[in-house]
Amino acid sequence: MKKTFTINISGTVFHIEEDAYEVLQKYLVNLKNHFGSSEEGKEILTDIEARIAEIFIEKSTNVQNVVTIEMVNGAIEIMGTPEDFVEDEGETEVQAAESDETKRRRRLYRDPDHRVIGGVCGGLGAYFNMDPVILRIIFIALLFLTGGTALLAYIILWIAVPKAKNTAQRLEMRGQEATVKNIEKSIKEEVTEMKESFKKMKDSDTYAKGKRSVDAAGDVAYSGIKVILRVAVIVIGVLLIISGFLGLLGFISSMVIGHSFVQGWPMIWSPEVEVPGFFNHFVSPGTVTFGMIAVGILAGIPLLAMLFIGTKLVFRYKTNNTAIGLTMVGVWLIALVSLIVVSFSQLGNFKSQSSFTETKTISCGLCQTLTLKLGEDKYADYAKMDFEIDNVKIAVVDGEEVMLGHAKLDIEKSGNDEFVILVKKASRGKSRELAKENSENIIYRYDLQDSTVVFDPYFILGKDDKYRGQQVDITIKVPEGKAVYLSDDLVKIIHDIENVSNTWDGDMVGKTWVMKPEGLTLKEK
Repeated sequence: MKKTFTINISGTVFHIEEDAYEVLQKYLVNLKNHFGSSEEGKEILTDIEARIAEIFIEKSTNVQNVVTIEMVNGAIEIMGTPEDFVEDEGETEVQAAESDETKRRRRLYRDPDHRVIGGVCGGLGAYFNMDPVILRIIFIALLFLTGGTALLAYIILWIAVPKAKNTAQRLEMRGQEATVKNIEKSIKEEVTEMKESFKKMKDSDTYAKGKRSVDAAGDVAYSGIKVILRVAVIVIGVLLIISGFLGLLGFISSMVIGHSFVQGWPMIWSPEVEVPGFFNHFVSPGTVTFGMIAVGILAGIPLLAMLFIGTKLVFRYKTNNTAIGLTMVGVWLIALVSLIVVSFSQLGNFKSQSSFTETKTISCGLCQTLTLKLGEDKYADYAKMDFEIDNVKIAVVDGEEVMLGHAKLDIEKSGNDEFVILVKKASRGKSRELAKENSENIIYRYDLQDSTVVFDPYFILGKDDKYRGQQVDITIKVPEGKAVYLSDDLVKIIHDIENVSNTWDGDMVGKTWVMKPEGLTLKEK
């Protein structure tokens, strides 16, 4: 029993005996060394391998396609070795041709190299050794004489006759043996013919005129594209200059005088920005100036970069772009890091929370119903800044800014027979002591007149107080069996009052509610 290998030759898998494999490998290496590694040599080797695969298939007598040493030697004998096909000085071309003619019979293929439609006439011409033009004339004549039957025959031949795909098949088509010598000769003739055809085309007047036309069209297109790109660059540069300049103007005016007088213009600082004094309500003294400088750098450097890039595109002057760019990026990053550090330090002012509650018992004798009203909005006619956070906003009173906040009103059951008002003031701070101090500084007033309580719409922060999440929660304690009347304007401050009927806060106003054991209940008329 001999050892076998599995190999792939020209896309076909064969099982080959060990001694046959060694001989075949040596033969193929010898051919590769002879033809070299050029594209022409690679094509010759590919066609030779395809022919060897055909020989192995023809000589195979078993299902497994096992290639023996006898099959390899037979293929080498048919194909020949490089030593065999070195040109003999005494052999003439006529003798070689006669020898080739006797080696192999012709086989019909479609000729892809001399085709007009499908290569049928070219293949027939090679098979019968005739000029394909004569056969094409015959086909055209038969087309008219047979009423179209010749066309049907041509289509059948087109489908039935295989195309000569490689050099070995093109040699078979001409009745030549597909040996190494003939394959090499055929490929070299094809390459020579192709080179000559290209040379003729290149030397023709039509090619020269076409090349000049293409070169001229290319020059015109290049010049046109160059002009268009230059105009586009200038337009972009102008837009960047205008946007950068107006953006800087709007930003500086917002920082200095409190609002941008170029607001609403396209591509620039559009919204109104109230900067002076604004941050003083939120941050500790001394940090506003530093923060404004950092913000100015963060916003100003990109706008300056727009101006720089725009002028560079328009005027095309030479500068050290790398140094300028790195400097601007470095300054911008320093400003960003500094602003982040300062911002986190200011967040510490909201770390702790504290509150205190003021309690007042309402002595109204035998009154059974307590009327709750909302006082006049004293800040309705004053200008307000377009800002609100957590129900806190800023109003400008006689040129000074005042921070206002909405109070929240709730109603609960009392533990005794008296009406009680609880006012809870809460705030945050860096410590619990500071948070308690901030909550005690909240100013909130209400007016008690017999059985009527009038609440201020807002609580007010002290002049020097900063925003620290201040809030005021009002709770009315109602004894069981007694009632409260909610006026219509109270809808602005009531907040999630629980009642038996789950009536929405906005629908509770303008009605009288009685405190019963089960909770606050709408009084029946």
